[in-house]
Amino acid sequence: MTAFILVSGMFTGTHVWQETAARLTAAGARAHTVALTGLDGPRAATGTGGIDLETHIADVLAAIDALDTAADEKIVLVGHDYGIHPAVAAADRRARRVERIVHLDSGLPRNGVPALAALPDQSLREKYAGWDATGGDADGDGDEGKGEASDGVLPPPAHDEWPRWGSIAGVPGAALDRLTALAAPQPLGTLLQPLRLTGAVDPVPTTGVLCTGNGSSIELVQMLVGLGDPALRALTDPRVTFFELSTGHWPMLSCPAELTDVLLRAAAGEGHRLEPVDAEAPPAHLGPFLLDVPEVPRERHGNVDLYLPDAEEPRPAVVFVHGGPVPADARPTPRDWPTLTGYARYAAGDGAVGVVLDHRLHDLADYGRAAADVAAAVELVRADPRVDADRIALWFFSGGGLLAADWLDTPPAWLRCLAATYPILAPLPNWGLSGTRFHPARALAQAGALPVVLTRVGLEMPEIAATVEEFLAAAKDCGANVEVIDVPRGHHAFETVDRTDESREAVRRAMRTVLGRTGPGRAP
Repeated sequence: MTAFILVSGMFTGTHVWQETAARLTAAGARAHTVALTGLDGPRAATGTGGIDLETHIADVLAAIDALDTAADEKIVLVGHDYGIHPAVAAADRRARRVERIVHLDSGLPRNGVPALAALPDQSLREKYAGWDATGGDADGDGDEGKGEASDGVLPPPAHDEWPRWGSIAGVPGAALDRLTALAAPQPLGTLLQPLRLTGAVDPVPTTGVLCTGNGSSIELVQMLVGLGDPALRALTDPRVTFFELSTGHWPMLSCPAELTDVLLRAAAGEGHRLEPVDAEAPPAHLGPFLLDVPEVPRERHGNVDLYLPDAEEPRPAVVFVHGGPVPADARPTPRDWPTLTGYARYAAGDGAVGVVLDHRLHDLADYGRAAADVAAAVELVRADPRVDADRIALWFFSGGGLLAADWLDTPPAWLRCLAATYPILAPLPNWGLSGTRFHPARALAQAGALPVVLTRVGLEMPEIAATVEEFLAAAKDCGANVEVIDVPRGHHAFETVDRTDESREAVRRAMRTVLGRTGPGRAP
């Protein structure tokens, strides 16, 4: 028999597990919900003084120790959202008793890092980074009165504020009402105290349950692993499995039957396993460009590379902006990736200056400085005498699509065209960027007559495809000048994974269109 110990996330208590626990019990398992001190039941109203992460770790340990497990009974710890932090820490101290840890739409807790780092809202991470556990000003900058917290707690969301903490897709109205009514303040100490792990938990098998409506998917994780992020390498261990649920951040409320099935299957060791990175073979993003493009002169200026056409007069320029986040230690860096250099050489061969740059989008919190890098690169390019400063195009890829927002919101006269290929055009729900300026679908209303060339793949990840549809709906509402180039059988990064005639024609058509918008060129 399997004993599930269910640990809830921020602001919530055992009530969120009610239906899931009942279904697990009906299926023959044991289900135990952990009442976290200060968040659940009568204790939630008695104040939060002195409550920190260690308090909640003790709550989970008590639940483990209370189980009089038979020799053949296994414990599966399930942590949702913030709850994964006390769950993993408790498993580290009871590693021999825990059979598996299930990360339910949650991050990867790391030793020495507080749960604050996993908050989906970037503004809140920045706001409370300098606070101590009582809400005081730990860094001495005089900002102790800043923010929404008081008396050492983070107030629970109002009814319409839950999306700030994760997608509420699929949650019935009555369930959302109850979630709001029973929500409790989150003690700041639980978010600010660093997690301490001994490493004993490392061999314990894990399962990640990803909610695609909240911006996560197996395909996306596999792609990030392929980019070489060292923090994700452990996810290719055969002891790690994955499931997806087509719902938002609260599957215990939106689809308890499906969640129950996934938990039972996870306990049985089922699930998708990621493909390990072959150290002997180049990853997909370092495969050759799918078109034959000419060798052209390249000049390197700091973090910017210029690919120069054979021309005497100033020529238009196309600035190619890579996606991400890309790990800071990834080598080669994006400006040497064959896809980007292939596009730049293609543009140069057809009469424009092709530009590739490295920008500092290494983490979701880096969009501001990445945007500054792009703006600086554009100014460098426009100042070059071989470039016609009044004929510039910007071309964004993948996660770099959010960087298009600034240029859509206030398009300069010299920006003749904006292109986006398999882009993310609105922040994913769990990225914590919805309230920032990096929201192209919203910025599009200010784009006026600026031509936009969008290359859309038919086999896109659902969470990314939703942002493209949001963008196109906005384009329809405001009458924006958007041309869509479809690749029906194309995947994300189709230039490297789908080496087909359909893919080649899509790239050619996009290049013809972009160069046609920037002025006379030699595109075939």
